Amino acid sequence: MSVPPPRPRPAQSPFHDQLLERPPVATRRTRIDGIVVPASRHGSRLQPAMALAAGLGCPLLVLCSHRTEAADVRAAARQAGATVHPVDMRTVHTLPRLLTTALLAETPFRYRRDTPAKRNLGLAVAHMAGWRRILALDDDIHDLGVDTVERAATLLDLYDVVGMDNVGFPDNSVVCHAIRDTGGRQGTFIGSGAMLYTAARTTSFFPEVYNEDWFFLLNSAELAKCAVSGRFAQAKFDPYANPTRAGAEEFGDCLAEGVFALIEAGLTTADGDHTFWTRFLADRARIIEHLLQLLPRQQDLTAFRRQQIAASLRAARASLHRITPTLCFNYLAAWRRDRDIWREWIESLPRGRTVDEALAHLGVPSGSPPVQGQDQVRDQGGPAGLVPGTEARTVVTVEVLREHDEVLPVRVGLELLCGAVDRAPSP
Repeated sequence: MSVPPPRPRPAQSPFHDQLLERPPVATRRTRIDGIVVPASRHGSRLQPAMALAAGLGCPLLVLCSHRTEAADVRAAARQAGATVHPVDMRTVHTLPRLLTTALLAETPFRYRRDTPAKRNLGLAVAHMAGWRRILALDDDIHDLGVDTVERAATLLDLYDVVGMDNVGFPDNSVVCHAIRDTGGRQGTFIGSGAMLYTAARTTSFFPEVYNEDWFFLLNSAELAKCAVSGRFAQAKFDPYANPTRAGAEEFGDCLAEGVFALIEAGLTTADGDHTFWTRFLADRARIIEHLLQLLPRQQDLTAFRRQQIAASLRAARASLHRITPTLCFNYLAAWRRDRDIWREWIESLPRGRTVDEALAHLGVPSGSPPVQGQDQVRDQGGPAGLVPGTEARTVVTVEVLREHDEVLPVRVGLELLCGAVDRAPSP
């Protein structure tokens, strides 16, 4: 009896194209029902999104914080001739509290960007408004045309998600940018920079962690059925301008790359045990050390640029040293429970509402005031299914891994208070 060869050990890969299908470009065009943009830049940066919404004849939901002021968005919308619904994220307190957020709340890995919350609000509005085909778009995207979107939307009859090729500045983590900038091979993957999804996908969610869109693409154990069609361009940014960016990304980048390594090896998210994460984190540490060793040889980079990259890599390394296999295991256990929490919550929402009615149901005031330019620190409201103003103490059982692969159910006590939530600016 022949013994099948052992599977290759899961490891970080520079490319994930094997997880995607590339069907022929659709010959017919299909209308979409709405666009969701989480915005943090000045309202003038939304002109491409507004022009696209006007051309597609669909509403544009703009979720505002940081430098995006709702008043600027309204003024730009009048000039563009687009139907735009700007939302001040400071007025949003009704999204369900998730275990993954609570797990990181008192750790150095607490995610301080509100982009996942914006994307989740977009899912809720799309669900309530009955949007069947939704375009997720970032506020720094350009060169995306109506024809490209409508042909890609046709493929949603066959796929859960249709992403597009980014032919602009690569959308990678800082560490992955460093791989490319030191001469290594490094690709990109589809994401919410420009991505179409079906109404059924709104039962998935964006966790509050870097690479949240990769987790949105996952079912409980494997990747959803994803295709690529069309192209867009992302505006250039400097990944090394502030080394703290690399440190903030490291936990989410390790998680996402680890999960994708499992899937590419023919495994599932449930196969990410203590042994796997121990090896994966050690491999990640070797990648970063190798990049630091390569940097002095990169004479095509200025000395100042090499210093910037080195500072970012050292920040990533410092963050990586604080990540444990147990934390990775526990996070994925919490994420699987969160999928149920999110699904139950969003399916409890009423359907057949207009966008304004959906926002009102979620407690967002009509004509919400302009954002004052403060970055938002996400601190969510109470547990799913509770009415604001009511209190509940919730004890959730999560499988927690001890250091020797012993899995025990542990009571994770979360005292959740549903109601008004104070939001503090980022420190």
